[in-house]
Amino acid sequence: MGKAAKEHLSRVLNSHLNNIHETLQILNQTPAASLEKVSWDEVIQMGGQVAKQATVAGVLWTGKAPNVKELEENMGVYFNMLQGFLLLAHGSIVGAGPTLCSSVHASAQKVVNCSFSLMKEAVSSYGSHSKDGKLSIPHLAGTVWDACDALKKTPTTNYTAIGRAITQVAVSVKDVLREMKELKPGSAEPNDEMHNEAAVDAEDVPDSHESSSEGELGNDLSPDEMKIAQLAIDVVSDKLIVLKELIRFISDLLKQLNSNKSSHSVDSLERLLKICQGIGVQVDELGACLYPPQEVPALKTAAEKISVGINELKAEVSCFIEPSEGLLQACEGLDSSVRMLESKLGSSTADTTDLQSKMQSVALTPKN
Repeated sequence: MGKAAKEHLSRVLNSHLNNIHETLQILNQTPAASLEKVSWDEVIQMGGQVAKQATVAGVLWTGKAPNVKELEENMGVYFNMLQGFLLLAHGSIVGAGPTLCSSVHASAQKVVNCSFSLMKEAVSSYGSHSKDGKLSIPHLAGTVWDACDALKKTPTTNYTAIGRAITQVAVSVKDVLREMKELKPGSAEPNDEMHNEAAVDAEDVPDSHESSSEGELGNDLSPDEMKIAQLAIDVVSDKLIVLKELIRFISDLLKQLNSNKSSHSVDSLERLLKICQGIGVQVDELGACLYPPQEVPALKTAAEKISVGINELKAEVSCFIEPSEGLLQACEGLDSSVRMLESKLGSSTADTTDLQSKMQSVALTPKN
């Protein structure tokens, strides 16, 4: 009887899971602009109901000799609430751009995943004498609570969603900048400040062959490579300033929206984000190519792409009714840093080509 009951509950669960998967397909579609937008507060409230029902499920499924019919009814109530939650979430993205839609989908998907884990474990543990399953169910119910509570932190406007996405780019750029600043020259003049710092650091390294070989990585830049690294650091630092100005600009746009002064195209904001993300990718490339031996051609390509991105960013910002002077000035500063890096990379390429020509000339000269 226990085995048959468990198989029955498994079939019921699979039916509910399939229904939710179908509902998720609807959520992945863009709702018609003519539909009435659902307030995110309604989504949060429904999420709270799902969380409460998860607690009920946790108590019911871990009780002594739970009734099969009661468990089946509990699953029905739970998944009906979950489906209602998803439909409300779908209604909340009316007029939303790709970034806001992605944020809403991620939050809703987390609630779904936690719910699936809870119910699958509950059915799997039915009829089992193992205490592990019984103990895991309350924990899984808690993860549903956490996922539903996290809905309060989900962005509710395109401005907020795009601002947070740009902030993530800024965090990544800041990490790259930190790593770039750790690069040290392999040799320098005794009075060189960076040489002195490297010498102080070296005193703390244990005197062993293994530790010294490990410590050499990234610390043997030639003076010319170090100059390129410093110019690249300037580029990344200025990129960070651009991102900060852009986040401030979007925050100001949100304030204008809240005061009903004006609204701006979601497409324009999305393009700003896409441009920033593209420049962020090239910043990663810059950081990766600075380690010796430096890849000058790849550095030149990354710098060229950043330059193109800056021009696109300035053009997009200029299309706004009240473009940010601070942001445009930050873009000019970044553009100047990139040009200096490109100039240095160009001279480095010329020096390398000249050296290769001389070496070939020597190799081809016959001996007397």
